[in-house]
Amino acid sequence: MRRTLAGVALAVTSMVALSFLIPLALLVKSEVRSRAITVAEQRAAALAPVLALTTRPDEVQQAVAELDGTGRLGVHLPGGRLVGTAYAPADAWRRAARQQRTFAQDTGDGWVHLQPVVLARDRVAVVESFVPRAEFERGVGTSWLVMSALALALVAGSVLVADRLGARVVRASRDLSRAANALGEGDLDRRLEPKGPPELQEAGAAFNTMADRVVELLAMERELVADLSHRLRTPLTALHLESERIASGLRREDADRLEAAVTHLEEELDSIIKAARTPLSAALAAPAPPGPKAPCEAARVVSARMDFWSVLAAQQGRECAVTVTDEPTPVLLPEEDLAAAVDALVGNVFRHTPESTALAVGVHRTAHAVVVTVDDAGPGIPDPERALARGASVGGSTGLGLDIAHRAADTGRGRLEVGRAPLGGARVLMELELASERAPGGERASHGRRRRAWLRLPGLSRTRSPRPGRPRGAQAGKPGAGGPP
Repeated sequence: MRRTLAGVALAVTSMVALSFLIPLALLVKSEVRSRAITVAEQRAAALAPVLALTTRPDEVQQAVAELDGTGRLGVHLPGGRLVGTAYAPADAWRRAARQQRTFAQDTGDGWVHLQPVVLARDRVAVVESFVPRAEFERGVGTSWLVMSALALALVAGSVLVADRLGARVVRASRDLSRAANALGEGDLDRRLEPKGPPELQEAGAAFNTMADRVVELLAMERELVADLSHRLRTPLTALHLESERIASGLRREDADRLEAAVTHLEEELDSIIKAARTPLSAALAAPAPPGPKAPCEAARVVSARMDFWSVLAAQQGRECAVTVTDEPTPVLLPEEDLAAAVDALVGNVFRHTPESTALAVGVHRTAHAVVVTVDDAGPGIPDPERALARGASVGGSTGLGLDIAHRAADTGRGRLEVGRAPLGGARVLMELELASERAPGGERASHGRRRRAWLRLPGLSRTRSPRPGRPRGAQAGKPGAGGPP
């Protein structure tokens, strides 16, 4: 696709460039020749007043030297005496004198202009002005080179634009393909942000609708399996009681075998009901590795993630301010979970606010918690309570952004709040319980006096990390979490 679009742009732009370049090149060459001829005619005409006043060879020679010091000007005085340099054949200037008409003639070395001047007593002097052949080429090559370079730049630019457009289409197609493959492999949370041409946007929206419908149908199917399995409990209970009654009349080994079979059937039914009642996303998720996880430094994780997001913010013209505290910020949350929550909240800003919308991210520590705030200057979230409901969305998305942050806050023994930011948009505040400064292995959590994470982007000013207990959101005017999740 990209190669085809680039090839079409190359062919079309090349034809357009050549259709303008060739006539323009000929025009430039003609203009240079006309300008050289005009200069030669003007030099010859400038000698006419001098010859009208005097024909003394020394005075004429002085006038010729003043008008032209390159030896391209000559005067044939009455009587045949030559002042200056002659380039025209003798018969040519004699004919100009005899006919008293202006002549121009090409020579082997260039072009000569013959200008007769009628003097007193019907005498005639002939002025000849010579233009070397190189004068007709002066600057032509440079002009052609500049025009060719401009034409090549135009062609290259059009190919580049076509390639970018093709890349946009290909990227959207690949995203759709990857999402379809992920859905086929069991990633039922995979959704697309429709982008690219309108047709691919419609395909992306149709994919999201299909994925939602698949999840809905699978959930209904699992509920149906759970309901049907639960309905088997009644006959299973009756079977269990009946097996106990008839076991008294059987041999011991037969009774044990019957009881074991009924018990196994009951255990299998319980496992089916439990699996069917498990949320679909939890059932498909990989099991977490056993054992406690060491706490992470929230300031370091947030700074690292904002190093990534700040690049995208600069590309979109967003003012981005990041302020982190110098104090230790260990939290009871794995590093990957905190990074995912920060990415979800900041990603909401980029997905649901226009480009150039400012945002601000802050990390500060209170007496018992670490507070992460994500503010933006977008339209805000009109219904914060509904936005915090599990699986709900107030912005037309999947609602997973705030859900990820909500689960992270729960894991970190904290809370998540949505409100109004000082910037005028939405504020998402995630409070995480402060962990012990001793890591599980007994080693002191690494923090030290951490350097402030300044993000110096075009149009940004530094923000100082506030003292403990001072809310960072008080710095009004700094950019700030996404719009609707």
